[in-house]
Amino acid sequence: MKTVIADQLKLTWNESFTRREFPESLIKGEDIVVISGIRRCGKSTLLNQVRSAFHEKDYYMNFDDERLINFQVSDFQLLHETFIELFGQQTTFWFDEIQNVHGWERFVRRLYDQGNKVFITGSNATMLSKELGTHLTGRFLRHELFPFSFKEFLLFNNFEFDKIKVFSTEGKAAIQRLYNEYIISGGFPYYLKYKDDNYLKSLYESILYRDVMARHNLTGERELKEIVYLLASSAARPFSNNRLAGAVGLKNATTVKNYLDFLQDTYLLYAVNKFDFSARKQLQNARKIYFIDNALIRKLGFIFSEDKGRFLENMVFVELKRRGRDVFYFKGKRECDFLTRDGINITGAIQVCYAFGDKETRDREVKGLMEAMVTYNLDKGLILTDDTEETFEHNSKQINIMPVRKWLLI
Repeated sequence: MKTVIADQLKLTWNESFTRREFPESLIKGEDIVVISGIRRCGKSTLLNQVRSAFHEKDYYMNFDDERLINFQVSDFQLLHETFIELFGQQTTFWFDEIQNVHGWERFVRRLYDQGNKVFITGSNATMLSKELGTHLTGRFLRHELFPFSFKEFLLFNNFEFDKIKVFSTEGKAAIQRLYNEYIISGGFPYYLKYKDDNYLKSLYESILYRDVMARHNLTGERELKEIVYLLASSAARPFSNNRLAGAVGLKNATTVKNYLDFLQDTYLLYAVNKFDFSARKQLQNARKIYFIDNALIRKLGFIFSEDKGRFLENMVFVELKRRGRDVFYFKGKRECDFLTRDGINITGAIQVCYAFGDKETRDREVKGLMEAMVTYNLDKGLILTDDTEETFEHNSKQINIMPVRKWLLI
């Protein structure tokens, strides 16, 4: 255990890394801080970024280390005693990928009750929610981490963002060039550094085999892979469990539902419901699937180069989730890509359209947005495009049209 601790303490924050946004309130409060998100999106780096600002930084353990594969909840007491022996008494603890240890929440609860500050990371939404909800209700705050935002992508590429620079000729050209790369390459830090598609393959296999199949004792590898392939190939389009089951040769649509729940737990993808005030009807309607990152869609699905609109829509969805929005889609006589909800109220309507030039496309997108706005009594609506920008009124309602690259930087 001392060897593992000593080895892992070498993994510290480096100022050359891209600094991630993190709420100051989580650092100062007494609550347990939970950083969750998909594998390899930078949770460990963020944990070390936060840790570097603390005087007490020695009580650190990453449980995704193969030398800890037999670590059990009973070993936490020994770990605590070893920390004290090596570093003296401290009150701040740092635990990476803690969900690998069954029963971890009981030890963390004890640390909290004794007045300690605890930071943890994890890669499984349901396991974290269940364990936190059982023993730590009201004692923790969650920060969901995603692959790089566009702002962070600019920093990664050494583009210092400021409000003046973006209006200069050179600044606008640089942002356009980096935006064209971002929409395809996504935001996984390691992939952006080396541009190795084998890395994406390795990431996907880790999720598939370790976080889904092994964790849930599944044997249907072929069916699971085909489901992911079909969903990636038709990202942002409606699907039903019954149609997916038929496409991959499964007799029971409930199996598809379970597979999708397991995949969502890993943060690989999100299933978005058509909005309805009835939760039962929401579950009955077709859903849309969005992936955590555009690079994974390109790697996992069958995508044509002209599918830029779906890349754009997927990118907008992920940014809405990054901003903490509760997202649905709208379908009446016409369609609107996204509705955002605050509590019980619909507060926003957004269309995403790559090319907004021809009259037919313009009419279709505006009419779909207007129907959603009228249905939920919204005064303003937003259409995000690749390059068009304007504002106009339609039937006493304001419609803003904005390039996605500009919206991403707001």
